[in-house]
Amino acid sequence: MLLERIYDEDLSQAGYFLGCQQAGEALVVDPRRDIQVYLDLADHHGMRIAAVTETHLHADFLSGTRELAAATGATVHVSGEGGEDWQYGYAAERLHDGDALTLGSLTVTARHTPGHTPEHLILLVTDGAVADEPGYALTGDFVFSGDVGRPDLLDEVAGAQDTRFAGARQLFASLKSVFLTLPDHVQVFPGHGAGSPCGKALGALPSTTVGYERRFAWWAGHLAADDEQGFLDELLDGQPEPHAYFARMKRQNREGPSVMGERPVLRELTAQELRRGMEEGALALVDTRDVAEVHRGTVPGALSIPALGQAASHIAWAVDPETDDVELVVLAADARRAAEYGDHFVRVGVDRLIGYVTSLDALETAAPGVVSPEGLEHLRADGGTALLLDVRRRSEHAAGTIPGAAQLSAGKVLFRRDELPPREAGRVITFCQSGLRNAVASAALRRAGYDVVELEGSYAGWARWSAGQKEAAAPA
Repeated sequence: MLLERIYDEDLSQAGYFLGCQQAGEALVVDPRRDIQVYLDLADHHGMRIAAVTETHLHADFLSGTRELAAATGATVHVSGEGGEDWQYGYAAERLHDGDALTLGSLTVTARHTPGHTPEHLILLVTDGAVADEPGYALTGDFVFSGDVGRPDLLDEVAGAQDTRFAGARQLFASLKSVFLTLPDHVQVFPGHGAGSPCGKALGALPSTTVGYERRFAWWAGHLAADDEQGFLDELLDGQPEPHAYFARMKRQNREGPSVMGERPVLRELTAQELRRGMEEGALALVDTRDVAEVHRGTVPGALSIPALGQAASHIAWAVDPETDDVELVVLAADARRAAEYGDHFVRVGVDRLIGYVTSLDALETAAPGVVSPEGLEHLRADGGTALLLDVRRRSEHAAGTIPGAAQLSAGKVLFRRDELPPREAGRVITFCQSGLRNAVASAALRRAGYDVVELEGSYAGWARWSAGQKEAAAPA
């Protein structure tokens, strides 16, 4: 038996490649859209990808199930559970509770585990060469290392009303009727790790066991005492704020993500081509330098994606491909590096990266608006400021913010502009914790026509300055 975890640090997402070496057949579970990693694994192990499946309709990334099936001829299997409202909208084999897939000596059995979503499945893997019962569980967003999947995303991103309570009860029931009936030795391989907003206390460990979670997970005591209400209260309290693009992911994954096929090779653009394209509104530059470099000068109207390791989530904050048909050009050292950005972008359905530039030297640049903590009050007092905006999460804002600041997280600013003052109302001063998220959000707003000034050092810088002011004013 072969079982390999493919982990995306950007989105804290895990997919799995498993199969029978003797039969030469493999199954891929929860793949992302840049599929070369799965093709390379199949080639390395001399295996054929015979089937592709996913545990549920994802909200945090765009599924690569159809992409991989189109490239390999694999059969697609998706959940047929959850009722009429939660059926996949494209042709595929449907899996119901108890259905099994066979790959040589391996048997992969689907179990319906509603709660995170109504259609959610986990996959129990039996290695028939050595055992006659499951030894492994691919749990998707049902059980994580140290946590369980949140049941409130349908309310938060899919427009449902108060489904979180029914989902939480379903999750409690699924833990009792499925997960806790498994033997302690069963190894658990979840769909996400630490940093994912699909839960609030996800561990960084790549795997766990049923026995460990039964004994040490926060929810275990509630299940042991049959304390459903205590479980619901603790589960629903303090869940992290989801990003606005999750609604698009959920919808596109249900309808069936478009199949890209072989992606075109990115080409290097000249400064003249980029300048003309930006003037015509056909192109947008993605400035990939760090925040300090961008503050020294960037091309007006450029987006800011300061870290490749977070490029997928950040580009989904800055571009809505359903309403913005602009083509993207990335600042990158070479074609290979540009292609890496393209891989991250397609994981969230931003497919229109066409090329790259290696330098801004031949382009006109300007420093974006930045104000120091000391100058903040002077700028607010001059009458031209419409809003001081904290783009951190709600929980961060509640724990302490700059007096008078409103809150709208960086992942929502582009999509909730009805909560911002009109563009003509005046400048918006923005901040996050250290400046990284703020750079992404402020550049997106500038491209959308807002007059944005970033707070230098963001909240951390302001807090240090404020503490210094208080210390200086204290009696000797």
